[in-house]
Amino acid sequence: MTGNGQEIEAKFYVQDLRRIERRLEDLGVRLIQSRVLETNIRFDLPGAALLSEGRVLRLRQDTEARLTYKGPSQNENGILQRTEIEFVASDFDKARHFLEALGYQKLIRYEKYRTTYQLNRTLVMLDELPFGNFVEIEGETVAAIRTAARQLKLDWGTAISKSYNALFERLRKTLELSFPDILFVNFANIKVEQAHLGVRPADSETNQP
Repeated sequence: MTGNGQEIEAKFYVQDLRRIERRLEDLGVRLIQSRVLETNIRFDLPGAALLSEGRVLRLRQDTEARLTYKGPSQNENGILQRTEIEFVASDFDKARHFLEALGYQKLIRYEKYRTTYQLNRTLVMLDELPFGNFVEIEGETVAAIRTAARQLKLDWGTAISKSYNALFERLRKTLELSFPDILFVNFANIKVEQAHLGVRPADSETNQP
């Protein structure tokens, strides 16, 4: 998130997350956060008013509990920009009960492992989800994000405009999944292919110079 409360990021689906990690190490970048499990709960009002307006209310637990609001996003050439307000909550369970007391309900629960690096003026997040691996690049400017993607040899034309939740909804329809949450245990015996997600790998050998 930038200093003015704006989130500017690009997301890429990758086949080999370790290869991206080696490129980051070769660039001598700084490790901000070692691999950590994130548990996220996205909340909404009855009737899904926030979802219908493209807004997000999320409670996350990783090394801390964090409460986040995101406004509707704008997609321009693979870059997503939106207002973001985030702060640390002292207790995950109390924050959850607080939201529920206000009438908010769980929309979806999802897990991922995330490792975070700093590359020049950007943050590079390596995300391991139950249905695939992704790279998110967040920066203060579009130019900085494009530069980082180029340094990591990621094909800009494959940038994903959909959220992880939206990708999951596509999976649910394509594979006729019955479970409502993105949990590793739910995907233990399910093989997910890129065609199921409707994405192209940004690190494909055919994309490399």
